[in-house]
Amino acid sequence: MEITVCRSGDVALLDRYMGSPGATSFHARRFARQEAGECTYLVAWLDGRPVGHAEMRWTGCAAPEVTLDCPEIGGLAVWPEELRSRGIGTELIRAAEELARQRGLTTVGIGVGRDNPRAVALYARLGYRPVTDYLDRYAYQDHDGTTRECVEACTFLLRELLPGHLDVRHCSNSSR
Repeated sequence: MEITVCRSGDVALLDRYMGSPGATSFHARRFARQEAGECTYLVAWLDGRPVGHAEMRWTGCAAPEVTLDCPEIGGLAVWPEELRSRGIGTELIRAAEELARQRGLTTVGIGVGRDNPRAVALYARLGYRPVTDYLDRYAYQDHDGTTRECVEACTFLLRELLPGHLDVRHCSNSSR
């Protein structure tokens, strides 16, 4: 497996293998935020195909209940399901944490749905601790043109990054 920073040509592959719920590609929106300097969009590759992604949001959590000034790892996903619990999500989180270290940052946050005990257990195992509950609100346009508004009960978790340097070969722009 290899983890790289998303490139423009990766968006179509992400849409093909890890589609969006609505008519507008959330991969394209994340890539646009990356181009604007608001985030770094990481993609996990296995045998030349995208199998996971995570967005390191340098602007932090958008929920008003979360008042911490730290970047947030968001949009973490591994697909297809049979690839879960094989370390792909962990590697994406570690790559995002290394990007934060490279910027001299000492804390990183991540939000998790309260109805996702599997993710809660992973984040706890990686050293993330609960800080505050919040409601994650987002909207997307469905394929029929209807705007869907979503609200998810979440907990914001925080991890203090230890000094040190991880292997950054996973966080390259190299070709696959």
